[in-house]
Amino acid sequence: MMIEKTTLALEKYVPQPAAPIIAQWIHQAPCWFKISKGRTSKFGDYRSPFKDKGHRISVNHNLNPYAFLITAVHEFAHLKTWNEYRAKVKPHGQEWKKNFKQLMKPFFELNIFPYDVQRAVVAYLDNPAASSCSDLTLFRTLQRYDKPKNGHLRVEELPLGASFSLPNGRTFKKGEKIRTRFRCTDLNTGRIYLFSPVAEVLINTAR
Repeated sequence: MMIEKTTLALEKYVPQPAAPIIAQWIHQAPCWFKISKGRTSKFGDYRSPFKDKGHRISVNHNLNPYAFLITAVHEFAHLKTWNEYRAKVKPHGQEWKKNFKQLMKPFFELNIFPYDVQRAVVAYLDNPAASSCSDLTLFRTLQRYDKPKNGHLRVEELPLGASFSLPNGRTFKKGEKIRTRFRCTDLNTGRIYLFSPVAEVLINTAR
């Protein structure tokens, strides 16, 4: 009954055929699985057992179903790698990459993903990075399935010198692109921060 209850809860966040698989993983681990508030710095998080706490995974609640599922698989690959190697290997080393690819297989077999998402995931799996949002092709593909957000743009879509805000109210001015990220100035402190080109921000009318 517990797995069925978890499956029903997960169906609100992942494609329906994927829900029982993730629910099974949660109870087999076992794992404390949290639907987290939206975070701009990361989609999900894994924490290994510590003292009286077991495996803990969190995934942002505001991800679209495909992004939520890929993030969940990413974090369960960490869990599986920790069970096999503890802290003896790199967090995103070859062992984690192998487990991530293995855990993705059932979702490909069920044809969970639209063609464009599956193609982007397959390319990402050739050399998965620390975060799915660091692979710009995959991130942009997943963004196509987000619900429209009025007043939001990606940083790369803003003109140079435009000001923008984060959900927490902090305001920035867009600067030059340095390699893969944009140098943006915090308008309150003057400090420089590097933003991903696909980070979604709120548009400001002031410059």
